[in-house]
Amino acid sequence: MYDQYLIPANTKRGRLLFGWFRPFDLALVATGIAITMFLLAFLPLTSTFVTILILAPGLISIFLVIPLPYYHNMLNVLVELYEFLTERQTYRWKGWCYRSGSEKRKK
Repeated sequence: MYDQYLIPANTKRGRLLFGWFRPFDLALVATGIAITMFLLAFLPLTSTFVTILILAPGLISIFLVIPLPYYHNMLNVLVELYEFLTERQTYRWKGWCYRSGSEKRKK
């Protein structure tokens, strides 16, 4: 009983809706499905291409909020990938000896 700690396995799940989704995720899916339902109600499904275009908003929004391991969801993966590819890739060393060559030592 000594030196034993109880740490929850996933503390962020308590802050998520249904244990998986942020409010933005649910709003994104609801918007995509609403657009798809509106298009299904008012546009004729004359060909396969038109059907795919009508179903695209709902399917894309569902794809973006699919939960993934090590990330929150697919939207998070795409945002991280975009930031990695567009930000500076050269990292300057700022460790403990960063200024050791330019400063004089005190005796």
